[in-house]
Amino acid sequence: MSDDVRISVPSDAPEISGTRLFDAPRALVFDAFAAPDRLARWFGPKGFSLTTQAFEFAPGGVWRFVMHGPDGRDYENKIVFREILRPERIAYFHPGDDENVEPVRMETIIALSQEGEKTRIDWRMRFPSLAERDRVERDYGAAIGLSENLGRLGDFVEESAGPVFVTSRRFAAPRDLLWKAFAEPERMAQWFGPKGVPVIAAQMDFRPGGSYHYGLRTPDGGAIWGLFAYREIEAPARIALIASFSDENRGLTRLPLSESWPLKVETTYRFTESDGASELTLRARPFEASAEEIATFAGALDAMSNGWAGTFEQLESYLVQG
Repeated sequence: MSDDVRISVPSDAPEISGTRLFDAPRALVFDAFAAPDRLARWFGPKGFSLTTQAFEFAPGGVWRFVMHGPDGRDYENKIVFREILRPERIAYFHPGDDENVEPVRMETIIALSQEGEKTRIDWRMRFPSLAERDRVERDYGAAIGLSENLGRLGDFVEESAGPVFVTSRRFAAPRDLLWKAFAEPERMAQWFGPKGVPVIAAQMDFRPGGSYHYGLRTPDGGAIWGLFAYREIEAPARIALIASFSDENRGLTRLPLSESWPLKVETTYRFTESDGASELTLRARPFEASAEEIATFAGALDAMSNGWAGTFEQLESYLVQG
């Protein structure tokens, strides 16, 4: 799931830093930091557990928590978030200004960069002085702790990621036209969905933080609704979103034929171009899913391949006309 951790403790700068490459989308890695129940599963060195007392994941928000050491000692902590830029950057500081918390003053910057379908984390802890850095390293083992923390994060991401569905198709059309087929609702309605299941309603807000809410007419006269929550859009190369089944009022629902289908599926569309033709690669994996949901998704990979083959045929026919 991840490459080896690299830790740096420079002799001329009051900081400790670490980096690691994760075989997972950036949004999934970022979200490991965004909720206390997720943090409880990985944050801290090996052998430690965590209890959150307060958590507000926003600039100016405070995270109060207790690290329970393997020796039975409790370490009270207070973090104040300075900056949160989803899914690229998290900055916070330990003020060390409360007699009830550990006397550590440092600023932390966590940068997440995308490398293909992988994510690199650069985690940097800055201290007021070299002497303070060395004290924290001596008293708390900060460098080893950071290394183990990144290792535990890798285990958590691997656990959370689940199986990956990947499919691709080459089209005899320029990439700009293929991109428009996903970015404009009137175009998307001409091809999206399984064969024989036309789009009957669509509302698109094509931007990070926006959504696409659509309805499909089934052969029996019923309707299936779906919702895309857009997370990252890099025109004309990449779209990252969370896909869910929905209802007419935008509520999340289960797949009509499966009560254990994941409520959320993280999906990435990548668009490339060569020699006047374009290629679309789709990657999808369960998001915030239970073990049962992950197993259901894994058992449906062949069916998903067949379903997307039919959808891609419709997309190809549309591009030929367009």
